[in-house]
Amino acid sequence: MTRFLTQEWLDESTRLSADQPERPGASARLQYVVEGGPDGDVHYYWIVEDGHLKENRLGILADAEVTLTQSYEDAVAIQQGELDTNAAFLQGRIRVEGDAVKLMSLLPITMSPEFERWQQEVRGMTEY
Repeated sequence: MTRFLTQEWLDESTRLSADQPERPGASARLQYVVEGGPDGDVHYYWIVEDGHLKENRLGILADAEVTLTQSYEDAVAIQQGELDTNAAFLQGRIRVEGDAVKLMSLLPITMSPEFERWQQEVRGMTEY
C-alpha cells in the first residue's frame, strides 16, 4: 500500500499505467492542485503523450496546459470511486484553467475500459 498523494504513490501509479494502449493525439501537460489535505495543499503534474503517462511528479509544471484544482475530500472521493470525475467537473468541484481542447483530447483515455482497470489497480494500492 502507498499513501495517497505521495511521490511513491505517483511512481506506482505510473508503473501500473505501463500497459495502456497508444492513443494518438491524446497528449497534455496537466497540473493538479489538491487543496486542504492533511499535509496541506499538494501540487503534482502529469505529462501524457499519445495516451501514455510519461511523467507523474510532485511539484509545479511551469508549462502546464491545463490546471485542475479540487479539494482533498473530493480528490479522495474520486480516487475511491465514490465521486464521478465528470460529475465533479460539471458541479464545479473541479476547477479547470487553461486549454480545454487539450483536456478534451484525453477523453479517449478516460472513457476507456483500460483506464477503468488502471483506476481499480490504483485504488487497490492506495492508503488514505
